[in-house]
Amino acid sequence: MERTVYLNGEYLKESEATVSIFDRGFLFADAVYEVTAVVNGKLVDNDGHMARLQRSCNELQIALPVSLDEITLAQRALVEKNSMEEGAIYLQISRGNAGDRDFGYPENVKPTLVLFTQARKVIDSPKALTGMKVITLDDIRWKRRDIKTVGLLAPCMAKQAAHDKNVDDAWLVEDGYITEGSSNNAYIVTQDDVVVTRPLSNDILHGITRKALLELAEKEDIKIEERLFTPEEARQAKEAFISSATTFVFAVVEIDGVMIGDGKPGKISNKLREIYIDLAKKTAE
Repeated sequence: MERTVYLNGEYLKESEATVSIFDRGFLFADAVYEVTAVVNGKLVDNDGHMARLQRSCNELQIALPVSLDEITLAQRALVEKNSMEEGAIYLQISRGNAGDRDFGYPENVKPTLVLFTQARKVIDSPKALTGMKVITLDDIRWKRRDIKTVGLLAPCMAKQAAHDKNVDDAWLVEDGYITEGSSNNAYIVTQDDVVVTRPLSNDILHGITRKALLELAEKEDIKIEERLFTPEEARQAKEAFISSATTFVFAVVEIDGVMIGDGKPGKISNKLREIYIDLAKKTAE
């Protein structure tokens, strides 16, 4: 059965939705995106995603084609039209179609807005039980990772390199320190149960799930240190885990072939996943 998608104010069958070859998202990756989880047919932490979307657009001087409230209404309409109980909604805003290819920002061009649903298990995911295996790779991405752009070739290459090694993902390394995963924020737990994650800057994405997790950890009296950490420290950690909008929290049980802890999701990783899911169920709307 075909999904219903949203394109520039219209709800269409996915086979009928088309975008111009001159759209700058296609030609230059001149576009931003967001992914919001859906649980029980409701949006998880969508206000945070909308605020980040607005920030990304502001940083790139892309005007919103409609209001954030209208985007949220479109998200909810797609959930209903596609009868989706659990999964994610992807949305993308490009600078639009200038009618030709030119590097400079065009004037008086309406941005292109696309939304579609992706049904998937986000709560009872098998990886939540087994944990993930990762490798470390050089971080070759651009210097504005705080802007959620669609220029994702480097993360795709990292993910593929991980799959070629028969592991789940890659943690990226710059100047000797972990930045983040290919599509997630990265954390370790020290031997004395302190959660360590890299502080916010242009070097990493300002994760919406990350923000919620750190607030939850503080309420649970779990100690947090926002600082740099090395691959070697990660390999020697008591636990490790990642967070993102659609994984919530997944434990990392192996880094570069080195088993973390006992090779199973740890106490703190499991605790944070449990309380985040509880929060998501209670606050989704």
